[in-house]
Amino acid sequence: MLGLSLSFLGSSRDVIAQATRTASPAVKPNGNTTASSSEGGLAASGVPASNGAPGGSDSNYKQSLDSLSNLYNDEVARLEKQNSQSKELYDQGLISRVDLEKSGEALADARAKVEQVAKQIAAANQSASSATSNAIFSALAASNQSWTTGNSGIDGLIRYYGNQYSVDPYLIYCLMSHESRFTSTATSPRGARGLMQLMPGTSALYRVTDPYDIAQSIMGGTRYLKDLLKMFNGRVDLALAGYNAGENAVIKYGFTVPPYDETRNYVRLIIARYGKKQVVPLTSPAL
Repeated sequence: MLGLSLSFLGSSRDVIAQATRTASPAVKPNGNTTASSSEGGLAASGVPASNGAPGGSDSNYKQSLDSLSNLYNDEVARLEKQNSQSKELYDQGLISRVDLEKSGEALADARAKVEQVAKQIAAANQSASSATSNAIFSALAASNQSWTTGNSGIDGLIRYYGNQYSVDPYLIYCLMSHESRFTSTATSPRGARGLMQLMPGTSALYRVTDPYDIAQSIMGGTRYLKDLLKMFNGRVDLALAGYNAGENAVIKYGFTVPPYDETRNYVRLIIARYGKKQVVPLTSPAL
């Protein structure tokens, strides 16, 4: 998978940082300059915004927040252990101060995410209006396929970022299943990492500072897929081919699926699961 040479704004950290501004019925797009983000009342922490309506919707919203909080707390625990090890290595003179400081910054960022989600939970508990909550959960029902990764937190993030960037959550799910089998620590021999198997160049392009971070990986991968769909006029097969082989390969072969066995099989398998009949003959143009 190659990086997409498109400009953009926003990152997973930017999304989390906006958490305190989600009380209004609609959240502004993140300002992606290459693909329009869909407007909608979605909380910046990666779950739909809610005004704390009593009943089932509010309960689901709070459960989503709790799931996200658990994910971020697990990440903090992992980074605390890593930071402790870094301190020991620094004391032994085995790593530089720069490496130690990077470890500390990563831990601080993770703790900031936990704090922001805690604020969202507190706001949900205090809120009384139900209008926004009902609207958001109606929107989430738009992609109502019976699917799950087996992790409600990951499911919620897939739906959130899919709705935010106007990408079918089920397509994200199918791609993630093929890329990493829902394993957040997955690393390919070529260096692709995380749930969405982002290459270093793609991670840098979409400001994914930690490709193993669940929220950042889903955000970056979804934005990349959104940009590919826009580049290829909504053609799912070509977007998938670009995700696997790079958009330049699709362009090189005349806007067809490149004649690479791996890429052809990749597109066929995901398309078959997704259930969309958008495959074109996999033949390269005459040179």
